[in-house]
Amino acid sequence: MMKIKKGDTVKVIAGSSKGKEAKVISVDHKNNKVVVEGVNVITKHAKPSASNPNGGIITKEAPIDASNVMVVDGGKATRVGFKVTTDDNGKVVKKERFAKKTGNVIK
Repeated sequence: MMKIKKGDTVKVIAGSSKGKEAKVISVDHKNNKVVVEGVNVITKHAKPSASNPNGGIITKEAPIDASNVMVVDGGKATRVGFKVTTDDNGKVVKKERFAKKTGNVIK
């Protein structure tokens, strides 16, 4: 279970883009990778195709490991935990993410 979701604002804590804050574009749960806007940008040489008739050099974001980013809550990077709410019978009613530093629920 990953604690980072698409659309979260994250801070990069390791690698060449360390210190950058940006939004998560996509999440790969199987490989524990995330793609973050403007982070780990690579250049790729593309051959001409039907979708790209001219070809050329394309820049795009490459995935980075999810352990190299932290969710930002209230302007500060924080770890993420889960709060589980149950009813009287012990059945799970609600499971929500919260910031460990502030205790706020992360939407």
